[in-house]
Amino acid sequence: MMEPLILPEDALKPSIFSLIGEAASELGQDVFVIGGYVRDQLLQRSQPKDIDFVTVGSGITLANTVAEKIDRNLKVTIFKNFGTAMIHHADFELEFVGARKESYDRTSRKPMVENGSLEDDQKRRDFTINALAISLNKASYGELIDPFGGLDHLRERLLKTPQDPDTTFSDDPLRMMRAIRFANQLNFKIDSDSLSAIKRNAHRMSILSAERITDELMKIMHCPKPSIGLGLLYETGLIHTFLPEIAALQGVEEVEGKLHKDNFYHTLEVVDNVSKASDNVWLRWAALLHDIGKPVVKRFDKKIGWTFHSHEFVGGKMTPPIFRRLKLPLGEPLRYVKKIVQQSSRPTVLSQEVTDSAVRRLLFDAGNELEDLMILCESDITTKNARRKSRYLKNFEIVRQKLKEVEEADTIRNWQPPISGEKIMNVFGIGPGKEIGIIKNAIRESILDGIIPNKEEEAFDFMLQKGAELGLMPKANHG
Repeated sequence: MMEPLILPEDALKPSIFSLIGEAASELGQDVFVIGGYVRDQLLQRSQPKDIDFVTVGSGITLANTVAEKIDRNLKVTIFKNFGTAMIHHADFELEFVGARKESYDRTSRKPMVENGSLEDDQKRRDFTINALAISLNKASYGELIDPFGGLDHLRERLLKTPQDPDTTFSDDPLRMMRAIRFANQLNFKIDSDSLSAIKRNAHRMSILSAERITDELMKIMHCPKPSIGLGLLYETGLIHTFLPEIAALQGVEEVEGKLHKDNFYHTLEVVDNVSKASDNVWLRWAALLHDIGKPVVKRFDKKIGWTFHSHEFVGGKMTPPIFRRLKLPLGEPLRYVKKIVQQSSRPTVLSQEVTDSAVRRLLFDAGNELEDLMILCESDITTKNARRKSRYLKNFEIVRQKLKEVEEADTIRNWQPPISGEKIMNVFGIGPGKEIGIIKNAIRESILDGIIPNKEEEAFDFMLQKGAELGLMPKANHG
């Protein structure tokens, strides 16, 4: 038998609720708390800071009256096109809207709106668990209004639409993304009729802006176990509409009895493994994209089987177009994700043969991203063979220890050459030219290969030697 869901005693404790009820009463309007606040209180999740109020009447008028009661100088932000108003008060974001009916044109997700009853307003909500309302009116203060069985669905941990799901999802296709995001965040199931409707309406995603899709996708990526949402996005066909590169990872081919692993489900495991180790959402994005180059470069070699040569480089080149298409930030996050994707196999290759030279190069190339790169590579171990997994992890422990030793000895991470271009020009009395780059590159390679130590005196001598090879002579007074 399921336990009853009861509102916590302090659910309506904030004095603001009674004040809003009084303001509505003065205007002759009914008012209700609705949506996420009610849902999360019943689930006893952390108290949300944004609270939605629906009133049978003008939401803007009610917001202005409430603000006047709190503080005459309190600002009310009004969204006339949507008939809503917002107040920031005591760490809360209070949003007011008049109860309304909505109807949609199939070519747009913007509804035609008219005034309606509370039930009309609840009917237009995405899910029954988000249609729950609590009265703030004197005669019924604290009463829960649940016309669509949302309370039962909370008990059953079930996501269901108040209306026919085809209508709900076709009207505003973002609700399909929200269904999957809530399933992931709340660990709920999407009811079978709704899940089927999402599959039927996946093509409607085309009318949504990239920003709205990405907002929901980012919430999924922030979940403790993003694979739940990512798996549902694949199952329903939604991910095919905005991230076909990820959908393309799915599937296994067999040639001459040789198989390769399913890179889609492997990727989901890697994202989850990274999520256990790090809250960095961009590292999770790097995990999601780290194998996207594989379908592009996949080849079958009769001698060695399936190969994916240079998939990291190809994946790195594929990353910027994805960021642009999804309207993800093109600054530091893109630089970081692209770098991690392009270097995602380096520590793995290094773990098979740990040399000082390869360690120096990894330290130099990875820089500040080294630890995140190591997390990704360790998360990339998804084999179910316990002995093999243990061996791989031990190899990475050796790599980590070697990285530490070489870094302490040579201070290579985020390293700058001990001899600058200006120094080279001054010593040889020459201006900018290709010789500067040749000498600087030779010094860097020699330090990384361990031919000379990372010290100015030895690098200076090497510079003189390399300059002589290029026919350059130092000035007498180079200092």
